[in-house]
Amino acid sequence: MKRREFVGLITGAATVWPLAVRAQQNQHVKLIGVLSATAATPALKVRVEAFLQAMSQLGWSDGRNAQFDIRWGEGDPDINRKQAEELVALTPDVIVVSGSSALAAAHRATLRIPIVFTTVADPVGAGYVESLAQPGGNVTGFMLFEYGISGKWLELLKRLVPGMKRTAVLRDPAIASGIGQFAIIQSVAPSLGVDVIPFGEANATEIERSITRFAGSPNGGLILTASALSVTHGDLVIALTARYKLPAIYTFRDYVVRGGLLAYGPDVMDQHKRAAGYVDRILKGEKAADLPVQAPTRYELVVNLKTAKALGLTIPESFLQRADEVIE
Repeated sequence: MKRREFVGLITGAATVWPLAVRAQQNQHVKLIGVLSATAATPALKVRVEAFLQAMSQLGWSDGRNAQFDIRWGEGDPDINRKQAEELVALTPDVIVVSGSSALAAAHRATLRIPIVFTTVADPVGAGYVESLAQPGGNVTGFMLFEYGISGKWLELLKRLVPGMKRTAVLRDPAIASGIGQFAIIQSVAPSLGVDVIPFGEANATEIERSITRFAGSPNGGLILTASALSVTHGDLVIALTARYKLPAIYTFRDYVVRGGLLAYGPDVMDQHKRAAGYVDRILKGEKAADLPVQAPTRYELVVNLKTAKALGLTIPESFLQRADEVIE
């Protein structure tokens, strides 16, 4: 959305105050900006709501001592930039961002206002923090995963589909994490006897054209890596893999709930809840520079049996026993 979205669209409660109005309010009311790199999908609204609920449990009540300004970047770098700049102009006390594109935009917009991020891979390599233990600037938060998990996606897909010889890897080559994820997948592919083919995620038309062409040859699979564009085009990828009976693995559980075959990744709901704890500490006087970046504490493997049946796959019992969730 190009204009701010009231938190009430998510929770039915919060109201966004412009800067001029906020300046007249009680000085103890804190303004917290929230920027998600992607569109306001139902799954992402739930994550933001989890953050807001966690803030409430920590004593930050909307309209009493806190106000929240929620914005969405629509998976578009230009929109992310515009939303970040508008948030910074409001001089919030803290900005919470979700996704690498949102963090990039917020970091460019301010080196002073504290920023707490979620679902961002490799914040050190991207230059947002000096180190995980001592971020050193105005940015800290919760890392999406180590790049090593990318190799696990290929291993799991190969285990589920032993005859797979070719794997399409959809990633965003414009961001550091897109390059890093593919590099790890590429490094483990020879040991698994799989050729990997990278596809850039420019737009829906190109994604459909690439997957259609790739699916024209047998023994293929697909990996959808983590990025804002992956979230934006996730439903399209799920639909195309179903149409062409192409086994695919995703990063987050909600893809599998929506019909994807397999997912392995961090519990992102937990990250959004934990982000509230860092915001609380910053609002009470601690500095982002002193709060260590935290890695995920739990990864989850999710399988959709209905999708497996539609693809003609039989899931081994040992695989199902290992899964954290099986959707039937």
